[in-house]
Amino acid sequence: MSDDTGARFVASSIACAIAESITLPTDVAKTRLQVQNNTSTGVQYNGMYDCLKKTAQSEGIGACWKGLQPALVRQVCYGSLSLVLYEPIRQMFCEEGENPSFFQRLLAGGTAGAISITVFNPTEVIKTQIQTASSTKTMRSVISNIYKQGGIFAFWSGLQPNIARTFLVNAAELGTYDEAKSRIVPYTGDNALAHISASGVAGVTSALISTPADVIKTRLMDTAGKTRPSVIGAVTSTMREEGPTAFYKGFVPIVVRKVLWCTAFFVSYEQIRVMVNAKNVK
Repeated sequence: MSDDTGARFVASSIACAIAESITLPTDVAKTRLQVQNNTSTGVQYNGMYDCLKKTAQSEGIGACWKGLQPALVRQVCYGSLSLVLYEPIRQMFCEEGENPSFFQRLLAGGTAGAISITVFNPTEVIKTQIQTASSTKTMRSVISNIYKQGGIFAFWSGLQPNIARTFLVNAAELGTYDEAKSRIVPYTGDNALAHISASGVAGVTSALISTPADVIKTRLMDTAGKTRPSVIGAVTSTMREEGPTAFYKGFVPIVVRKVLWCTAFFVSYEQIRVMVNAKNVK
C-alpha cells in the first residue's frame, strides 16, 4: 500500500465525517452528563439512554445531533491532520527500516493528536457550547458570544486538558490500533475482521485512559467566555464537590462512542485509502 499523503488525507477526512455523523448522539449525551452537577433533587440525566430520551422529548430528535456542523469541521480538520502527521512522526521515532515499537506508535499517535488539537481547539469549544445549550444555537451566534465575552483567547479555553486528553486518545486510538492490527493481521489477513477487532481494542483503551481529562476539558469549554477557571481549580472543585467518581462521568457513552467511532472510522479509512491509492496508481 502506498504511503501517499494525499490518500491518507482524503481517506481520513471522509472516514471522520462518516464516524462523527453516526456517533454524535453519544457525544451529546456524554457532554451533557459531564457538565451536570449533583443537586439536592438529584441529577437531570441518569445515564446515556435517559439523557438521549429526555433530550429528544424536550428538544426534538434533532437535538441528539446538536453541534453536528462544528463537530464535522473539528473532526475532518483535526482528524485528517492527525492521520497525515502520524506516519511521518512514527518514522522519526525509529531507525530507518526498523519496525516501530508499541511505545513509539503510542508516542507518535499522541504527538500527532496534540499538534492537531492545538490548532483546532476553537471548533471543540463551539461544539461543546452548542451541545450543552437547551435552546438551538448556531455556530455564528456562539462564536460571536464567546468572542464578545472572552476575546480571541476564549476559543482556546480548556486547551491544556484537551491536549492531555487528545494525546491520550490519539495514543490509544492510533497507537493501539496500529499495534493491535499488526498482531492480528498475521492470523486473519489484512481484512475487515482485523480492522474491526483492532478498532474495538483501540476504542476501549482510549475511553479508559482519557475520560478524566475529557471531563475537565468539557467543563472548562462549557464556561468559555463566561469565567476563567484554571485546570487545577476545575480538578479540585470537581473532587471536593462531587468526589472521584465524577472524573468518569459520561463513561458509558464515551466507551460506546469510542468503540463505534473507531470501528466506523478505521474500517472506512482502510478501504478508502486502498481505493484512492489504487486510483493514483492508474
